[in-house]
Amino acid sequence: MTMLQAGFEMEPFFLSGERGALFCVHLYPSHIAPKGGILYLHPFAEEMHKSRRMAALQARRFAAEGYAVLQVDLTGCGDSACDFGDATWETWLADARRAFAWLSAKATGPIILWGLRTGASLAVELASALPGIKRLILWQPVVNGEQYLNQFLRIKLASEMLSGNQAQSGTKDLRAKLEAGENIEVGGYMLGGAMARDLARVKLADIPSPCPVEWLEVGAEEGESASPASQRIVDAWRAAGVTVHTRTLSGEPFWVTQEITECPSLIEATTEAISRSI
Repeated sequence: MTMLQAGFEMEPFFLSGERGALFCVHLYPSHIAPKGGILYLHPFAEEMHKSRRMAALQARRFAAEGYAVLQVDLTGCGDSACDFGDATWETWLADARRAFAWLSAKATGPIILWGLRTGASLAVELASALPGIKRLILWQPVVNGEQYLNQFLRIKLASEMLSGNQAQSGTKDLRAKLEAGENIEVGGYMLGGAMARDLARVKLADIPSPCPVEWLEVGAEEGESASPASQRIVDAWRAAGVTVHTRTLSGEPFWVTQEITECPSLIEATTEAISRSI
C-alpha cells in the first residue's frame, strides 16, 4: 500500500480470475469515504500499453477528487495470467464482472464504468448485463468491432511490406484463417480465432447504453460533438432515450502515437464530467 501526497492511497494486488490471477491497482481517498467507485477497462493489445500513462493520470485525478478507482489487467494482458492469444471477449467480460463485484463490495456510493477504445465497448456490454451502473465514461470508443479487427489485421500486412516482403495475404484471407481456428501473430500479439469472432460482432449501434453516458474523444479541433461515425451511434442512442453528453478535445491519439503522449484537456474534461455525474 502506498500513500501519495495528493490525499489518496494506491494498493496493487491480484484478483482471482477464471483463468488465473488478474493484476489490479486500487486507488482510493485516504481520509474520506469515497463518493463512488470507478472501474477502468483498458484497450486492445498495444493500445493498452501506449495509454497506460493517461489511464494512470486520470485514475489518480479521480482518486484525488474522492473516488475509489479500480484498474484491472484483463486475462492475457499486462501482468495478469495467460497469454494474449488465450483470451476471448467473453473471458474479458467475466474478468470485468469480477472486478465490478470486488469494487462494489469495497466502495460506497454508485459505480461508474470508464473504458478506452475496446475497453469502452466492453463497458457498454457490461453495463447492459449488470444492474446499478450509474454512468459510463467512454474514451474514444470502438463503435464497430469488425472494422476495428480489419484495421488491426492491417498491422500485419504493413509489417510484412515494411520488412521488404510482399504481403502474403489480405485481411479477407487472414479472417478466413482465424475463422478456421488458426492463431495469427499481429504486431507481437497472438490473436486467436475466438477473440477475432467475438470482436467482429461488437456493434455499439445494437447496444444502447442503459444509463447516462459521457462520450469523450480526441481530435484536431475541440467541439461539442463526436466524430461523424461516433455521432451516428450517439444520435441512435439518444433516439432510444439515452442521455449522452459528447465532447471532442484537441490532442494527439495517445493510444497509438509512437511516443507516450498525454492529453491534459481530456483529463480536465473527464474530471468535469464526473463531477456532474454524481
